[in-house]
Amino acid sequence: MSLTSTHSGFNYAALPLANYRAGEDVLVNGSTTGRLLFLKQGAIAVTRQGTEIAIVNEPGAVFGEVSALLNQPHTADVCAIQPSQFYVANAGLLDDNAAALFHVAVVLARRLDRANEALVASLRQR
Repeated sequence: MSLTSTHSGFNYAALPLANYRAGEDVLVNGSTTGRLLFLKQGAIAVTRQGTEIAIVNEPGAVFGEVSALLNQPHTADVCAIQPSQFYVANAGLLDDNAAALFHVAVVLARRLDRANEALVASLRQR
């Protein structure tokens, strides 16, 4: 199921846009931006502790949410691997907008489900 700009009543398409070139850092591990980024188009690589953990190209995917929810610096490097566009919001949006918070919760739940599937597959290979 693809995420859309009106998922759960949250219309991120009304937010301002930011553009990134291929090879450009979107978020840097350890930095604090106070922003949420919703992918409009493009593809990004997520790297944690020097290991690429995901390639993401699904519109509606959100970045910066872990930092916003845990009130801590970003925990991964996010780099555009092709020209990419994001809708940009202040992280405080999650405090003020239940639909935005629900959207992020759905994205996180899907990510956790995929991680659990990968963990089970890895454990079965042992």
